[in-house]
Amino acid sequence: MKIGAFLTNQQFLDTDMMAAMDEQISIVHLMRDNGWDNVVSGQHYLNEGNNQQLQLVPFLARLVPEAGDMNLTLGILLLNLHNPVYTAETVASLDVISKGKVIFGVGLGYRDTEFDAFGVPKGKRVSRFEEYLTLVERLWTEDRVSHESETCILDNVHMNIRPIQKPRPPIWIAANNDRAIERAARMSDCWFVNPHSQLDTIRRHMGIYKDALRAAGKPAPAELPVFKEIFCAKDRKTAMELAGPYLLGKYKDYATWGQDKVMPENESFDQEFEDLVKGRFIIGSPEECYEELRPYWEEFGMNHLVVRSHWVGMPTQLTLDSMKLMSDELLPELRKIDAKPAL
Repeated sequence: MKIGAFLTNQQFLDTDMMAAMDEQISIVHLMRDNGWDNVVSGQHYLNEGNNQQLQLVPFLARLVPEAGDMNLTLGILLLNLHNPVYTAETVASLDVISKGKVIFGVGLGYRDTEFDAFGVPKGKRVSRFEEYLTLVERLWTEDRVSHESETCILDNVHMNIRPIQKPRPPIWIAANNDRAIERAARMSDCWFVNPHSQLDTIRRHMGIYKDALRAAGKPAPAELPVFKEIFCAKDRKTAMELAGPYLLGKYKDYATWGQDKVMPENESFDQEFEDLVKGRFIIGSPEECYEELRPYWEEFGMNHLVVRSHWVGMPTQLTLDSMKLMSDELLPELRKIDAKPAL
């Protein structure tokens, strides 16, 4: 099993962003020195409320010399906000800078503020996502590309800068509702399973994914990445006390931004923390975390776990302590698991 970590690149407005960058680098160094496999981070524009963040591609590019042999994953790039030529050349450049270690994670997005800022009207968000993903792949792999739409005209063009990876970097599509999961099966190398859904919802969605793969004539993916909110301490009580305020704050932000509105009806974030945790977050001792993760490899064949153990406002030392405990006690046990996607 591969294990990665999602770096929370959101900070409060009064945070010194240069100091925060140094703290993110300290997390990457811990990962590098303890055998983690993958550095992941995400993207938003026009952060609301008390949040700010660096943009995804320059942030990951800065981490290349710190990451050693780890992969660098865009998790996720908001694909339909960006011209596909810009995306294709920018991600190819990052793949060159990283010596072929980029994973191209993409998603549809859900915030009207972002769609409006980039001129993506309702009714065209999905079609642009599909158009742009297809074009990025073509620009990476075809000698000449012609295309005409209302946002992009290409007349027999050749893109000279190409990714190191051949034929292209792996494509992960993040999805948390039925249609998006079907799209992930049809258009990507794997579905990047989201951290927001309860276990029962993921069970149902795995059935949708399996059916969609079969309909597309595709086999089970070689890699099934699952993103989970995980915090380790000496016991569950301590872990809940340390992580609870910051994790709850993150999901209050998600509720404000409307993340749960694009998910199945039973997935509301407007709950007390004890209820929000159930079947969703992995919090406790390394042994407790291992047991709570067990269904993900036993039932689904998860073989790439992406951990988030840091949330806005959390002191970085708490994250380092949690991830060091995982490195020492949880990861060695996860490494013994030889899972294949059970699809």
